[in-house]
Amino acid sequence: MQRALTDFGAEESFERAAARVKEHYRLEVPVSAIRKVTYRHARRIQGVQAEGSPAPVATLITQMDGSMIPLVRPGPGEDARKAKAVFWSEVRLCCARGVGQVRRQYGATLGSLESARVCWLQTAQEAGLGPRTYVHGIGDGAPWIEEMFGNNFGDQGKYLIDFYHVVQYLAAAAPKVVGPKKALGWLRKQKGRLFLGQANKILRTLEPHQEPEAALEKPVRDAYRYLEGRRDHLHYAQARRAGLPIGSGEVESAHRHVIQQRLKIAGAWWREKNAQQMLGLRVARANHAWELYWARN
Repeated sequence: MQRALTDFGAEESFERAAARVKEHYRLEVPVSAIRKVTYRHARRIQGVQAEGSPAPVATLITQMDGSMIPLVRPGPGEDARKAKAVFWSEVRLCCARGVGQVRRQYGATLGSLESARVCWLQTAQEAGLGPRTYVHGIGDGAPWIEEMFGNNFGDQGKYLIDFYHVVQYLAAAAPKVVGPKKALGWLRKQKGRLFLGQANKILRTLEPHQEPEAALEKPVRDAYRYLEGRRDHLHYAQARRAGLPIGSGEVESAHRHVIQQRLKIAGAWWREKNAQQMLGLRVARANHAWELYWARN
């Protein structure tokens, strides 16, 4: 029964979980009991590890991204609800897999950047990172992701800016460069240049059209700065020749099925400790630790 309660509690609100238990088992279980059982096993399942070390892979694909979830901090005094603080906090989620593998390894934390760095490295190791593994990293242009990749993997791989993030900047700049009627054709041409590794040509095209610094909206200047500061992470031609992805869709889709389906349901505000426990439970399930955990308990 504890397995069923945890299963329902991991996927739906505790109130809905109680309704599901009544529907399937004809048992009236208090919401508080389901919450208590779910959190207990959420704490325990995070320590489950498969026996043995994963075999090193030749090439590892790994991605990192951030996602916001709602948190609440109770206020002081007897009625903590009146003085509570509600805010959004960033969950840093990563995934990794060997080339040709379908199963991904996930990691997530609400902690500091250093906690996220360690989480990312451990996730890569659990997915087959070895001393000779080439690491293909993908993410958006957030400086903290680029820096974290370098700290974790150094010269062992390369970090690639998500192709579609770059295209969004160019799409915003296009009407200012060639006018609305020619924008689509111009954008198509710039995509081709990205595929061929010709970022310098794009920069030369953008440069004379940059808006003044004082302009309220400056999409051309923003696109120029975005590309100019990330020239070393635009190697799409090399990635495509190697058959490697150029978009961070794997981690972006993981935000939905690992995090948001449970931690961003309507009306849910989490205490940080509880959010971290639920996050750990969701990650463990995504990493296929569920059956292994219950086989040992």
